[in-house]
Order: sequence, then structure tokens, then C-alpha cells
Amino acid sequence: MSKAVEDAYAAIREGIVSGRYPQGSHITAQQLAEASGLSRTPVREAMRRLDAEGLVKLIPNRGAFVARWTRTEIEQIYELRILLEAFAAQVAAERASDEQIANLRALADEMTAAVNQTPLDHAAVAQINSSFHRAVLEAGGNSRLRELIGSLTEMPLVLVTFRNYSQDELRRSAIQHSELVDAIAARDGGWAHAVMTAHIRSARQTLMRGTAD
Repeated sequence: MSKAVEDAYAAIREGIVSGRYPQGSHITAQQLAEASGLSRTPVREAMRRLDAEGLVKLIPNRGAFVARWTRTEIEQIYELRILLEAFAAQVAAERASDEQIANLRALADEMTAAVNQTPLDHAAVAQINSSFHRAVLEAGGNSRLRELIGSLTEMPLVLVTFRNYSQDELRRSAIQHSELVDAIAARDGGWAHAVMTAHIRSARQTLMRGTAD
């Protein structure tokens, strides 16, 4: 994939997850090209990629729209995340290398520092969170499981959730990250499974609080 397409993809995705392009809004290649300073060709290619990921919906003869998720769809997505990511955490506790555990610990510490900053940088917190969850999947060493979960975690639900969190809730999330690293370091798969389950359930409750039916 060309750099122009990658740049267009990153710019459009950032606009979606930041809320600049709200759910259900109509977006055009011309509009996005002007906003990103790129030509319409890489923008169109980036939009096709975002459509494949479920972030944009391309409708024939109507154009592109930012995907909209119903409360039921979000709840079902989080149920799938609980099943798959809790299992992934359990596998990580069994297979993670010392280097991978050290990386997870560093990310957990980075998250702790970020959530205690004033003012909060929600985008930075969301990025660290995303890196942490990817690192847990990497530690499990199962590429097929990573692919299954990737289609869920690439959706901006986690990023949107962080704009709904209070600072105390963000601190609790950071504590859960640290506890998960403790469980993985202890090679306790059951503990890791339980912590990840609680972590994602907490995120779901926060998101549901700000989601209409």
C-alpha cells in the first residue's frame, strides 16, 4: 500500500475516532481530499479499506457514511471481545516471553502515568490502551486469534469509550492493566482470564452509559 493511501487512511480514521466525523455522517472523497491535502485517488482507496474494517459504509449511488452502531450491536461486540480477549489473556499467561512481559509492564506503567496527567490527553490514553491490548495478543502467539480479535478491536469503540471516562475510571482501567501484567507474569491463566473479563466489562458499562438505544 502506498504512503499516500496510508496517510489518507490514518487521517480519515483519526477523524472518525476523534468524533470530527460523527457516526452516520456523510463523507465525500472531495471533502476528505481537501482536509488531508491528498488527491482523491488515495482517499478513495483508504475509504474502501475503512469500509472493509467496518468503520465506513459505502452505499452505491449514495456515497460513504461513517458507520453507526446500535446499542445491541455494541453489546454483542463487547460480548465477543470478552470471550476472545479473556481467552487470549489466558494464553498469554502460558506463553509470554520475559521480553513480552517486560513490554507489557512498560505499557501498563505508561498508562498509569498518562491517566494521572492534568489535563488528560484522551487520545494518548487511547493509543497506549490499544498498544497494550495488541501486546497481549502478540504474547499469546496465535496469529489466527489475533486476526479474529483484530476486526473487533480496530473499531473505534475503545477510543470512543475513553472520552466517556472520568479520571477515576481511567485510573481504575490502568490498575486493571497492571493487575493483568501481574497475572501474566505469575503464569496464572485463570487470573489473567478473570482480570481481562472484568476489564472489558467495565469498558462496556462506561460506553453503554453514553449510548442511545
